[in-house]
Amino acid sequence: MDRNARIFVAGHRGLVGSALVRRLQAGGYEQVITRTRAELDLTNQAAVTAFFRDSKPEYVFMAAARVGGIHANSTYPAEFIHENLAMEVNIISACHRQGVKKLLFPGSSCIYPRHAPQPIKEEYLLTGLLEPTNEPYAIAKIAGIKMCAAYNRQYGTNYLCVMPTNLYGPGDNYDLANSHVLPALIRKTHEAKVRGEEKVVVWGTGKPRREFLHSDDMADACLFLMERYSSQDVGELVNIGAGRDIAIFELATLVAEAIGFKGRIECDTTQPDGMPQKLLDVSRLSALGWQSRIGLQEGIRMTYRDFQGTLVPAPQALG
Repeated sequence: MDRNARIFVAGHRGLVGSALVRRLQAGGYEQVITRTRAELDLTNQAAVTAFFRDSKPEYVFMAAARVGGIHANSTYPAEFIHENLAMEVNIISACHRQGVKKLLFPGSSCIYPRHAPQPIKEEYLLTGLLEPTNEPYAIAKIAGIKMCAAYNRQYGTNYLCVMPTNLYGPGDNYDLANSHVLPALIRKTHEAKVRGEEKVVVWGTGKPRREFLHSDDMADACLFLMERYSSQDVGELVNIGAGRDIAIFELATLVAEAIGFKGRIECDTTQPDGMPQKLLDVSRLSALGWQSRIGLQEGIRMTYRDFQGTLVPAPQALG
């Protein structure tokens, strides 16, 4: 990509989008185009069409998505499938009409089959039943990946699809009702420490294993692929991950250590676990020359500092 190219980052305020903007700016890209949700509703086809016509982006990172953890997916399945499908259709079709040179479309590792062999290879997509707790979201993301592949095949477009593992980092959503497991644990553990509580409760058995990747590593991998490779080089899909997983109970222990929480960790086995394991096979990306750099312990400490920056200071007492 030319340093003067017009690059649109959809969803620039989110976890992935904000990391992409930071990485692009650090890489010397001077024309990074962003729009807030208030400025551009990506579910509105006419608005998206007009934006692409007027802005004329040459490269697009599709970082916008309706995302959330098990609770959010179970509570709002209609919103998850509708909003994600609408955004994908609008962005991908607009890229084609405008003649965008390259699009990068992220899926999510949770859209692989629930019982996929571990570690999960790219070709395992659609080889088994999905995880029920996030099926609507998964179907929407799979549709986006297959839409990119169909456009590549029919129109000769250059749309790259990547499959990131569980992401975390600055700008994450720390809302307990709608966030993913790691930011939820950070907030829950911080609040337990502040209140002097004796325990932190983790959903499920604590046995499921998950892989975690810092959002800055994710952004670096995405730019690495956009700068160097085409869809013909890498195939329909490329996994992006750290190549290592950890049990949720162990993760909760790491979070407690980073925050300085001295109480105990308990598991609420009445709550769902989700997929029993989710570890990506990242050999395809490794063979291209990319590896993650931010370790989990370091990344948790960095993310906790970001969370602390989101806290509203307590009012000072008068007198």
